[in-house]
Amino acid sequence: MVAKKSSTPNRSFKVADQIQRDLTELIARELKDPRVGMVTVQSVEVTPDYAHAKVYFSLLLGDPQKTQDALNQAAGFLRNGLFKRLHIHTVPTLHFIFDRTTEKAADMNALIAQAVASRSKDDA
Repeated sequence: MVAKKSSTPNRSFKVADQIQRDLTELIARELKDPRVGMVTVQSVEVTPDYAHAKVYFSLLLGDPQKTQDALNQAAGFLRNGLFKRLHIHTVPTLHFIFDRTTEKAADMNALIAQAVASRSKDDA
């Protein structure tokens, strides 16, 4: 006998993905706060009860802390915009978090390049 898989985790991923797409558009087109520059929504994690969503973002230019503060202040406005777009009963409360993954990756690449350069000097 095969156990039936729950569709809840899959639905959670679909909701998070839709929130990510809609937020990207809302931030770019409807958010007029000058503290929010070129923001990229990297990922969204929704709690199982859909009450909260952690929104991880990166930034091309600007101060990450000021941008995070501005996004968290605009969370109600953005949530209202999501409510109009999403067809779900509960639209989660949004919590914006600056994602340092790209920063860390650049630092790691620089360290690797430095190690390779020093190794080739040692070999020569």
